[in-house]
Amino acid sequence: MTSVRALVAPQVNPIITLLDAKLHIAGSEILWREVIGNGFGLASAIGGMRRRVWAWPIGIGGNALLFTVFVGGVFNTPQQLNMAGQAGRQLMFIAVSVYGWWSWHRHANETGLEHRGVEPRWASNRERLVLVAAMLLGTAAFAQLFAVIGSYGPWAEAWIFTGSVLATYGMARGLAEFWLIWIAVDIVGIPLLVKAGYYPSATLYFVYAGFVAWGFVVWMRSIRPVLPPAAVPLATTP
Repeated sequence: MTSVRALVAPQVNPIITLLDAKLHIAGSEILWREVIGNGFGLASAIGGMRRRVWAWPIGIGGNALLFTVFVGGVFNTPQQLNMAGQAGRQLMFIAVSVYGWWSWHRHANETGLEHRGVEPRWASNRERLVLVAAMLLGTAAFAQLFAVIGSYGPWAEAWIFTGSVLATYGMARGLAEFWLIWIAVDIVGIPLLVKAGYYPSATLYFVYAGFVAWGFVVWMRSIRPVLPPAAVPLATTP
């Protein structure tokens, strides 16, 4: 398969430099774009915890870099693995992040709270049921697709892909449960990425797992309690 690097004009040195730049740690090659992309992802997560609109565009930049990492056979990575679930996950992030960016920006304008993009809330029982059903059905469906196209670890990738879709959508809608979905994604993602040799991404998943628990607590504390409607006194007859 022709490498994207070979298709880039020789004079476009910054692009070639970014595609080729590597770290050498303990005899292993690690791409700088994997490190930088994951750094953007962590910054986006911090912005999400603080409910800042800028979290979305920062995340989109990281997703674009990580897409080139997980299509390893095309973009010439040390692993040379095409992880279709992880690559497709980055494209999904970009698509849903555009929606989340628009939704949070609109909320900030409507409320007059500059850069504050959403008001956290608990999902309704119906929403929780839909999330669980979508997680199970989506994992089963995408596992079959990823197996057909020869993806590395199709069931694990399907779980990660489906959970990432639901968590990102939940974040856009302000559902506090999206943090719990991320924990479920991290539990599967860490061993998968270590086995595949994507060590910076696996490290981020590990760091992110602790951060996600913290983010869940922060959002949980910021949810305003739903107060019962004030009692209306009954009219008394003279």
